[in-house]
Amino acid sequence: MTIVYFSLGTNLGNKTQNIQTAIQYIEERIGHVTFRSALYQYKPWGFESPNNFVNAAVCVETTLSPIETLSATQKIERCMGRLKKSVNSKYCDRLIDIDLLLYGNIVLNEKSLIIPHPLITERLFVLEPLCEIAPIVIHPILQRTIKELLISLRQSLH
Repeated sequence: MTIVYFSLGTNLGNKTQNIQTAIQYIEERIGHVTFRSALYQYKPWGFESPNNFVNAAVCVETTLSPIETLSATQKIERCMGRLKKSVNSKYCDRLIDIDLLLYGNIVLNEKSLIIPHPLITERLFVLEPLCEIAPIVIHPILQRTIKELLISLRQSLH
């Protein structure tokens, strides 16, 4: 079993239900959800929209490989109605977004998948929910805890 952390986000439809449905699919298709954060509300990041996001983080035990895990998250997104991913960093409203943040202590840099997620340290909507469930988990490249990364980001925003 490998411990995996995901960030979940939605800014369309019944946002609370979208997160709950995504967690249910993760449980069915990826592995046992051991921890889930509260729901957090944020303004869109990287684009303009009148629709605020609801975000959460989950911890999952899985036997899937990193690539199998990514494939499963993409299938869940499609199953829930997400038809397109961001292209050239152009973000848009979405029913669900599932980002694979950390996969054990693995560092992976492939065309289709980078672990840890390269934008963890720039996103409050990722670090706050993740810190709730994994404050002492260590980022495998930066060798800092999630809590330390969150404190750093908060300081840089002020």
